[in-house]
Amino acid sequence: MGRYIIKRLLQGIPLLFFISIILFVLMMNMGDPVATMGGRRVTRASDYERLRRQLGLDKPIYTQYLYWLIGNDWTKTDVDGDGVAETPGTRRGVLRGDFGVSLVSRKPVLQVIGERLPNTLILMLASEFVIIVGSLLVGVYSALRQYSALDHIITALSFIGYSMPIFFIALLSMYIFGVLFKRWGLPYLPTVGMFDPQAGKTTAQVLWHMVLPVLSISIISFAAYSRYIRSTMLEVLGQDYIRTARAKGLPRREVVYVHALKNASLPIVTVVGLDLPLLLGGAVVTERIFAWPGMGRLFLDHVSRSDLPVVMGILMMIATAVVVFQILTDIVYAWLDPRIRYEK
Repeated sequence: MGRYIIKRLLQGIPLLFFISIILFVLMMNMGDPVATMGGRRVTRASDYERLRRQLGLDKPIYTQYLYWLIGNDWTKTDVDGDGVAETPGTRRGVLRGDFGVSLVSRKPVLQVIGERLPNTLILMLASEFVIIVGSLLVGVYSALRQYSALDHIITALSFIGYSMPIFFIALLSMYIFGVLFKRWGLPYLPTVGMFDPQAGKTTAQVLWHMVLPVLSISIISFAAYSRYIRSTMLEVLGQDYIRTARAKGLPRREVVYVHALKNASLPIVTVVGLDLPLLLGGAVVTERIFAWPGMGRLFLDHVSRSDLPVVMGILMMIATAVVVFQILTDIVYAWLDPRIRYEK
């Protein structure tokens, strides 16, 4: 297994290299960062050209990519004699852990991401926990009571939840639990922000403000996961080894939760392994609607201003997480099913 993991990690290096090239080219053609740096003021032609030289945007795209990847050895110099250094200073490059400086906030990219990443992880990990635990309970229950009245109700609600767009679910939950509950004199839920500024950022405040975002994120995935678990459980429950286990007189709980669920979990692990890396990117729509200060809002804000260093930092972080989590998924496969071997 150790050799297999090392092999997969080495295979991921050229993959990330090609991903970075594609993303860099796309981001460079996304917009002009200099045009958004002046706000509403019109940038003078002389200032525009000076900023482009200062940021290195006047170089060919392959040169810019190499500077982004491996850094440069430039020193700050005055090109046109006006006392302002037009060329960037020395930076180490992504390969040495330097993702550059944000063009918007002028802070290091890793610092900008580090300020928002914990907020996103709090929200997304809580949502994933609710999705996995809830869908396992509902999916297994529906499989064990196939075609019962409750199974039909769960199926109908699942299709309704899966068919609704996330922005509709978010706005509807805000209206019901935030507006109507307040109007009816019931305890209502906060609809924006991560905490009440008057109360401060306490654990209780964060948990209270998480309820509606977690609910909105969970509904669609919960509906899909529960149907997926139901179908895989029904398939496994019809296998010969399950009938053999029942014929031997094993307790029903052991047959279902030890023999059936463990084997039915293999396809589910694949879906979860693909979803987990995306947690780092946050939920763009949900975080925007609920004003949650996470990675989704950060990505959207900096994309709109063509902040290449921050956007590339977020995208490369997600791409790296995909490679790592796929390896972890394979390890979980081998743990769930000892018959799976990745090396001789």
